[in-house]
Amino acid sequence: MYKEFIEKISRHKNIAVFSHVRPDGDCLGSQVAFCLWCRKNGIKATAFNEDGPADNLAWLQEFYPIEQPSFERLTEFDAFVILDGNALHRFGTVAESIVDLGKPIYMIDHHPQPDDIFEVGISRPDYSSTAELIYELYAEHDINQIDTPAAKAMYVGIVTDTGSYQFDSVTPNTLNAGAELLKRGEFKPNEVVEKVYATKTINQLHLLSKALDTITLHANQQIASICVTKAMFEATATQKEDTEGFVSYPLSISGVKACILFREDDDRIKISLRSRSEVDVNKWARQINGGGHKKAAAGWHTGPLEKAIEEVVAIGEQQLK
Repeated sequence: MYKEFIEKISRHKNIAVFSHVRPDGDCLGSQVAFCLWCRKNGIKATAFNEDGPADNLAWLQEFYPIEQPSFERLTEFDAFVILDGNALHRFGTVAESIVDLGKPIYMIDHHPQPDDIFEVGISRPDYSSTAELIYELYAEHDINQIDTPAAKAMYVGIVTDTGSYQFDSVTPNTLNAGAELLKRGEFKPNEVVEKVYATKTINQLHLLSKALDTITLHANQQIASICVTKAMFEATATQKEDTEGFVSYPLSISGVKACILFREDDDRIKISLRSRSEVDVNKWARQINGGGHKKAAAGWHTGPLEKAIEEVVAIGEQQLK
């Protein structure tokens, strides 16, 4: 798998690397680490994201710049790579158009059911994160190419996508990757974790306080929901990026098997789903215009909020049956 990917990607001189919209730590950490790998191996890589990083992840751009894509620039590249996603609609309108250019598209991802458009795809849904796959790319090719910037970027991806090594996606391989990154990057975990998690503002905490007041239990207390409304954003001078991590709070309630975050965006209700049971939220999300993993997924609803809550909870109740 890696051998074929390395062999083919090395034939290209100038590639574009896309991470998905509304980027999280795994997609940005993976993107930065992969672009650094390209640089070390004589491949010119440009990192693109339509939304750009949130404040707590912007420091990753010290290691590699992430640019806004444009249709005009696509002709510069002889190949494209998408990371931490396996369908182009997850990467924005510019990325969606690359399929029409007739140039090779590569993928590295850990989500199930990838599209069939890729020249080579490294697809491992059993892995904790895309960053763990990028680590294996380095290990397969030349593990000595892992330096401090690459190690920190990959560590961000693994830590954020495993809930700091709490999720059941964590394997001995995941822990070994983390240990190797700490050793080869010569840094301590707090140097990364504090940048990612210890950057909350007082306004973000006020937003969290308002959201926590909305927690509701459904389906005999087996499903929990939490809501963030436009009014909350206005009252606290915050924005949608400030809801990172909110979905985890309802899941910590005793007896809850799955939880839902409903967030009012400009034109839709954004929905995040989490599970700590047999409930498969990927199947759930696929019924609401989304997808993801068995234990973490996302989708959206046209609204209004009350209707979204009613219909999405009903889907979850069917899962429980």
